[in-house]
Formats: sequence, structure tokens, C-alpha cells
Amino acid sequence: MIVNEIILYKVQMRMKNPFTTSFGTEQERLFLLVEAKNEEGISGWGECVTSERPLYSEEFTQSSWHMLEEFLIPMVLKKEIQHPDELQEKFNMYKRNNMAKSALEAAIWDLYAKSKGEPLSKALGGVKSTVEVGISLGIEDDVEDLLKSIQQKTDEGYRRIKVKIKPGKDINVLQQIRNNFPDIPLMADANSAYTLKDIDTLKAMDQFNLMMIEQPLTAGDLIDHAKLQKQIKTPICLDESIHSYEDARQAIELGSCKIINMKIGRVGGLTQAKRIHDLCKKEDIPLWCGGMLESGVGRAHNIAITSLTNFKLPGDTASSSRYWERDIIEPEVVAENGVLQVPEKPGIGFDVNIEEVENNTVDRKVFR
Repeated sequence: MIVNEIILYKVQMRMKNPFTTSFGTEQERLFLLVEAKNEEGISGWGECVTSERPLYSEEFTQSSWHMLEEFLIPMVLKKEIQHPDELQEKFNMYKRNNMAKSALEAAIWDLYAKSKGEPLSKALGGVKSTVEVGISLGIEDDVEDLLKSIQQKTDEGYRRIKVKIKPGKDINVLQQIRNNFPDIPLMADANSAYTLKDIDTLKAMDQFNLMMIEQPLTAGDLIDHAKLQKQIKTPICLDESIHSYEDARQAIELGSCKIINMKIGRVGGLTQAKRIHDLCKKEDIPLWCGGMLESGVGRAHNIAITSLTNFKLPGDTASSSRYWERDIIEPEVVAENGVLQVPEKPGIGFDVNIEEVENNTVDRKVFR
């Protein structure tokens, strides 16, 4: 397979509602799409899940554009590619920039699966025809608003509720949730907002019967998380600490977590995600697929990877309508009673609405 053309889109889309975490509040999404075309004119699509500012990681949208334009796209354009797995080795010479790498690799994976006439899920080794999903809810100024959102999402059938927390918006919030919803599957996501000095607060969360607490301590840390896991009953799930297979291996060996949140962009692509999946399956560490406020393109890749067997917990890939007035894929992603159908069409299984992409595009560059 030879990629003859790559188109880089800088896209700006406004979410229906602001989304607040310990990092801050986001409503305008500025991100990149990558379209890769082969000699037959078939297109594969990938999404770069950065934000405009480097809050979640060191990457941000403009830096990823530069990385793709100057370094990654020239490594792929007009080159013979037998299999997308080859790209991981090619890209290894450049440090980190995992979201940029993942975006281009995702487009090649989609293109590869389409050229083979098979769904991306099957090309990755997935076996599930459906996947369970939960919902992620941001921090609210008024806990009553959060309780209303939880009621709405449980009524819609989502299989798990995730709430964002931070110091001052934690114990009281979780207590009120449990007072109103004693039995729902509930997890808390701290986005690195705590330190070991907050051990008493973190221990106090054991009373709420949480599925997990996600990334309570510093991004990248493994050692302090291992210390914390020994002192609390609630399973720790790592997110911002896992950027590679080696990170996952070391976390498991240290006992830093009992669960891992897989984000394709964070680990550098689908090939690396598969390797981490296989390691976690061997070590009996369950996975779930986290969200990065993706458009339908990134959402479709999440569905495909979640079809692998060790994704045992509901992920964050909620319906498109949760985030967007109109998504850029057809049909849009729709969760029914907390379940998504894994597409059977070749590639990502959704059609990209190029008119809607162009309506939201603020910059574009073609590489031939």
C-alpha cells in the first residue's frame, strides 16, 4: 500500500455544554483530522486528540500540526507500507508526541482495513459485536445539577457513571451521589489533582464503594501510586501515567494500579494500544477505553479498539449527541441502553461527512 496524498485539517467545533475537570473548563475544541489516500483514491481518517493548550499533556494542537507537517508525514508519504504496525518502529526515532503519531497511524489503519475490505475492529483482532459504555460528567458548581445529570444518564441506560473530582469538590460530592444513587456503578476521576499529603481524603473515598479512582496523583508517577494503592481499598486506575508498553509493564510490576484506562492518542496509536492490551490480559489487569472529547472519527477508533477481549469495563465513548449539535460522521455514534454496536462496514465503519468537516475547518494543508 502506498499513500499518495495526506490532508491535514485544523478543525474547530463547539461542544453543546462546557466540560470542567481539575485542569479547567473546555467548550471550544480545536483539534486535527488526518486524511490519508492511497493510489485507488480510498481515504483513511484519523483524529489528533490534543486541545488548544497543553493541559492534559505536553502536546497541543499547534505543536501536533508542526510535528505532523515537518517530521511524521514525510516518513509516510509515497512510502510502501505493508502493515500499519510498521509505523510504530518508524516513528520511534522521535520522542513522545504520541497524539500526533497516533493521528497519522489511525488514518493508515483505517485505510489499511478499507483496502482489505474488513472492519477496523477485525483488523485489530477484535471479536466483540457490541461494547458497553458509560458517561463522564464534569465538575459542577452546584451538586444538584450534577445529581440531575446522573439521573438523566442512568435513565438513558449508561452502564457506569464517572464524575470528575478535585480538592474541595470530592467527599461531599461523592457522599451526596451515594445518598441519592446507592447502587449505581460509580467511579471518580481526579486528573492528578492530589498528592500523598491528601491520603486521609483518598482513604475516605473507600466508603463510597467506587469501581475505581482514576489518576489521583501526579501525571507520569508510578511510585507514589504504588504506595497509595497499598493504603486504600479502592482500585486505582492509571491514565496520565501510561504512555507506552513500558509504562504499563512497570506499573503492573510495581503494583501502581489494578485497572488501566486506555486512550489511543495518549499511548501513541492503535499498535501500541494492542501491545498494552495483550500485556494487561496476560497480567489480569482489566482495561477500559477513555475519552478525549473526540469527534466521531476518534470515537469510531475507540469503538474498534474496545472490541478486543480485555476491555472488560464500560468505556467513555458516549453518543455523539452528548457532545455535538452535529457530528462529522454518518451515522452518528448512538448508544442504546449503554451499548454500542461495533460497525461491520470496512474501516472505521462510519462515513465522514466532508461537507461538515469543511464547515468547521479553520486551516488545511495538502501533502502530495
